[in-house]
Amino acid sequence: MEATAKYNRGNPAVKRILQEVKEMQSNPSPDFMAMPLEEDIFEWQFAILGPRDSEFEGGIYHGRIQLPSDYPFKPPSFMLLTPSGRFEVQKKICLSISNYHPEHWQPSWSVRTALVALIAFMPTPGGGALGSLDFKKEDRRALAIKSREAPPKFGSPERQKVIDEIHEQMLSRAPPVPQLLTNETSDETNQLPTSDALDEHAHKAVEGVDTAGSSSVSVNNDLPRPDSESEIAQNIVEARPEGVTNHSRANLSRESIPRVAPMPQNPVVAIQKPKHDRLLTLAAFGLTLAIMALVIKKFLKIDGLAGYIEGKF
Repeated sequence: MEATAKYNRGNPAVKRILQEVKEMQSNPSPDFMAMPLEEDIFEWQFAILGPRDSEFEGGIYHGRIQLPSDYPFKPPSFMLLTPSGRFEVQKKICLSISNYHPEHWQPSWSVRTALVALIAFMPTPGGGALGSLDFKKEDRRALAIKSREAPPKFGSPERQKVIDEIHEQMLSRAPPVPQLLTNETSDETNQLPTSDALDEHAHKAVEGVDTAGSSSVSVNNDLPRPDSESEIAQNIVEARPEGVTNHSRANLSRESIPRVAPMPQNPVVAIQKPKHDRLLTLAAFGLTLAIMALVIKKFLKIDGLAGYIEGKF
């Protein structure tokens, strides 16, 4: 890549990216293809094949990867360009391998690791995660067929040239569309969308409409071996965060909100007065009665003396 001469090869990110490009070229995968733009090696175009034994099988799904300037310390962002019924198009998606979850990213992971994990994520439920969709299976199958017809249109002529090249190579190595997707004799075949319906579904995917009704440290330059990528990707999918850590949409369901345990309430305890306090209270009460008795007696004596004086005079 002639344009790489303008980059500082001593930069850890540039060094790592060039190493990954070389590794991709020396160990190509039949399931995906990815390459950076010549003018910007931090932006990659890619295409993945739909996972086997799923409604995506036979589909070719294009996307864009944006690597951060401090890669591989921080994760890349992902955007799908081909309607699939699983992810929205031209919108950054939320996965445990994406920039929405930097806490899960490991510098030892690579673009290859991320693409293998992305393929593994395809058949999993969207669960309302940002950028996810949950189309019906028959709609996803129809979109898989349509994805082979032509590459998506996106960005500058340079980007489009890379996308077209990737699509041509992926189409040449892609297996035939399974008979399940094109030649079913059941009623499901009659329910597959027509060409106009496919266009409508593609348009809905671009708009983010869900047909199923639901929203959507030093650098370790020793890259994982290609034969271990599947195991790593499977571990990533199985360990993906649930609930709120999936960056669910703004209208989170109450089940996805972590519940805070109520603080224990202090029991009301009746505090008894000490015994000497009760004695003092009784003594004060008795003294009050005694004073009242003396006062009454005094008044009685005064009244009797006054009557006696009146009798004498």
